[in-house]
Formats: sequence, structure tokens, C-alpha cells
Amino acid sequence: MNTGNSKTKTKIWVVSEGQERSRFDELATEEPLEIRLSVTNKTLAVTMRTPGADFELVAGFLYSEGMIKNKSDIVKMSYCVDPNIDGEQRQNIVNVTLKPELNLNLKSLERHFFTNSSCGVCGKASIESLEQKGCPILTNDWLVNPNIIYNLPEQLKTAQSVFNQTGGLHAAALFNPEGTLLKLREDVGRHNALDKLIGSGFLADELPLNQRIVLVSGRTSFEIIQKCLMARIPVICAISAPSSLAVSLAQVFNITLIGFLRGQRFNIYSGRSRLRF
Repeated sequence: MNTGNSKTKTKIWVVSEGQERSRFDELATEEPLEIRLSVTNKTLAVTMRTPGADFELVAGFLYSEGMIKNKSDIVKMSYCVDPNIDGEQRQNIVNVTLKPELNLNLKSLERHFFTNSSCGVCGKASIESLEQKGCPILTNDWLVNPNIIYNLPEQLKTAQSVFNQTGGLHAAALFNPEGTLLKLREDVGRHNALDKLIGSGFLADELPLNQRIVLVSGRTSFEIIQKCLMARIPVICAISAPSSLAVSLAQVFNITLIGFLRGQRFNIYSGRSRLRF
């Protein structure tokens, strides 16, 4: 099986009406990505992800966790080089060099950062700690027409190139207030797809994203809301349901949270005042 990109080909057997036949199928690749701090050579986090846009994923992860605030905080990102195999790059390990004056509390970070594609980061900060960090309550700078919201899932579906071939990836998409798709990122994990999306904006000096709408496939968790809050994204839509903690977090910080966005209907869980009926 080739695991060098976002898709992996494998042989399967299709059973239909009591008959079987073999064919090749495309799977969404899932590989671990280890994030190391170069100054200590210690592992900061391990996440199961779909290869591709790894540096965006790392930047988005570090930003949404509050470790960095500006693009200049990252001195360098590079894949690890294996000295035992003629200096070959190890595509599943990213070394990150941060500005030394950031003075990170590594002992505190070690207790929190271990991730996978299903549960996200374990031991997340509580709503109270986000308030203590000074995360602002988002203002209603603009209103969105519900008819624009209705059209977002179809654009997401059309743009999901790898999903259309594998059926096995989540996506996070960024739209402007008029509902135009600006960019999309895919991954086996919803939080990874969102980290890639936010990381792309971070590396392009496009943050804050306070004039943007995000649509995520699947459900909305506390972690998804937290990442959008850090990027100042005021409107979050999802195909499925939010968790109770996600709703609580959205309510505290005045985030418009929409769930079960399917066809010409959706549920509003928070921030109804941003919708122009």
C-alpha cells in the first residue's frame, strides 16, 4: 500500500447479491505526524492526519493552542532528516523552531498535548481558562443572510476532491460573508482539517478571520469552537450536531453556531442575532 500522499490504493472484494468480485479502491491515507520543538528535540504532540499541508497543520495547531501569535514567532519548520538513511526526510516528523523569547512553559504543555483523529487534544482548557487568557467576546460586525447558509454544503461537497475519490475525509471550508468559497482543507480528523485551514491563513498573514464563515463536515466539538475563537471566526456551521460544551462555549463568546445544515434547513444554537431574516 502506498502511503506517500492523501490517497492509498488497496485491493477489496465487493459482495453484491451473493456474488463477489475483486477491485482496487482508494482510501484516505492516515499517518501519524509528530510535532517536535527543535530547541529541546522533545515531542510536543502526535496527531493522526492525512499527509499534505503539514506545515499549515502545525502552524494552525500552535496558533489555536495559544503558543504563537504572529507568523514571526516561527523561525523555521522542516521535516526531520534521518542521518542513518542518507539524510532522507522523515515526512511524519516536523521540527519547529520558535523564537527563544517566547519562554514557553514546556512542563505545562507536556501534560496536554497528545492527539488522534477521533478525540482531538485530550485535557483541553476549560471555558473559564479561555476567559482568563483574554479571548474576546466576538462582536456583530456584519449580518449573514440565511439563503447564503443554505448554499454552503453543496460548495463544500463539490470542492472535496479527495473525499469524492475515497469517501473517508472530513473537511473545513472558509467562506466570505457573501457565501463565496475561499479555501478548503481535508483530513481524516475534523480538528486537523480546521488547523490546516487556520494555519493557511496564519502563514499568509490573513488573521484575524473576523469577516469569515467556517463550515465543517460532521459534528462540532468544544475543540472546533475553541480553534475558531482563537482565529476570531464569528460564524460556524456544521453538517451534524454540536456537543453541549461546544454550545456553551459559543454562547459565552457570542459565536453564531449552526448545526444540522442540510438542504433548506438548519438549527441555530447560539448567536442568532447575526442572521438577517
